[in-house]
Amino acid sequence: MADSPIRKAQPGFRWEGVETLRYKDEGSAPFRDVTRQVLFHEGDLHCEWRYFEVAPGGYSTLERHRHAHAVMILRGRGHCLVGERVHAVAAHDLVTVPPLAWHQFRADADSPLGFLCLVNKDRDRPQLPDARALAALRRVPEVAAFIRTGDEAGG
Repeated sequence: MADSPIRKAQPGFRWEGVETLRYKDEGSAPFRDVTRQVLFHEGDLHCEWRYFEVAPGGYSTLERHRHAHAVMILRGRGHCLVGERVHAVAAHDLVTVPPLAWHQFRADADSPLGFLCLVNKDRDRPQLPDARALAALRRVPEVAAFIRTGDEAGG
């Protein structure tokens, strides 16, 4: 067998033969200090398994999709928005993000937040909130205090 079926874990939540990529292109959507690794991409299964790491104090993009996805926290601590609720998350928690649910992940200030994300290989593009959707989200005080859209002081 020419290629090994095993991708050995490396220090720092990296995997052998897997490139660490930018989460998204700068300026494409608001986020801070996030990387992405595609660990598994198998056409026959029509899914992709990705590892994201949010640096301490960083956050993913506030977005939604037509597809569902599952997120398994592997390391660190933080919080996530799913729909109109903010949840504390830590290693080994499983987060289900339903279709069209607004979601965002944020690492605590003193801890990175690393997670696996399982999604369809062929999926729709993320939808960013417009002014109306942001206003609706911000009507929930806990959500208003949590979300990051890049226009916060220092964010």
